Amino acid sequence: MSKELDCRGELCPRPVILTKKELDNMTGGTITTIVDNEVAKENVSKLAQSLGLSFTVDKKKEDEYHIQIVKGQADVVVGEVKVENLSKSTIAIGSDKMGSGGEELGKILIKSFIYTVKETEPYPENIVFYNSGVNLTCEGSPVLDDLKALSENGVDIQSCGTCLDYYNIKDKLAVGGISNMYTIYEKMKKANTININ
Repeated sequence: MSKELDCRGELCPRPVILTKKELDNMTGGTITTIVDNEVAKENVSKLAQSLGLSFTVDKKKEDEYHIQIVKGQADVVVGEVKVENLSKSTIAIGSDKMGSGGEELGKILIKSFIYTVKETEPYPENIVFYNSGVNLTCEGSPVLDDLKALSENGVDIQSCGTCLDYYNIKDKLAVGGISNMYTIYEKMKKANTININ
């Protein structure tokens, strides 16, 4: 099976996500992802490398790269092992932005991160929100649709009740449930936890 995926004009992280989805649907064969910038070329190449797949990069023009990734039958077993591990994870989000740099950039990054989680299977078991992260689960959140989609696909989404009270937004909660720090701690303790601040 051979497939071509044209990702020219797509912003990060879409070329990686689209390539990963195609690879997940293949039992074997070759996929060629076409991108138009160095960053996308590097990110798709790193995806192939992280999955243990062989790949080649062919620069066709100044702004056109063809990344050919080969997937064999044996790769499916490796993927299943990774799926099992990741599906037991909990993502803990303690801010409505990602990182400690510029606020606007931080908001762009958290939106991109949650979109990436929604577009990449397997899904985590839980996503817990605390401190200003609870703003993301309330009305007006730029990631509300992505969080609702994750919830509909079985991801348990919980927001800290103390935090909702502190920001006076408990009545604006629009996805998931209200939790407490003990429950949040238990979810984090029992799973592989990814902290986002």
